[in-house]
Amino acid sequence: MKEMPKRKIATRLIATMALLFLIGGPAALAQTGGGAGSPGAANQPAPGREAPIGHRQPRADQLPSEKNLSDPNNPANKEDQALDRKIKSICRGC
Repeated sequence: MKEMPKRKIATRLIATMALLFLIGGPAALAQTGGGAGSPGAANQPAPGREAPIGHRQPRADQLPSEKNLSDPNNPANKEDQALDRKIKSICRGC
């Protein structure tokens, strides 16, 4: 077998290492989250960014007050009471 010059071996070794880094580097960074922040930081939302409207929990100031829920003159409450009466006759004490 013919021996390769040291320079050619070094060039192939560098090319092989670069190829391995290009193939495996992005996968390793994706698994670790890019190495920025602490390990638990990936699970916490970024400051200033919120989830879409349908995916977030409402804050206390966004909830309706309990006074509105017990107001018998509220049209929505009247509809709820009428529906409750209809459901009672359907369920028969379920």
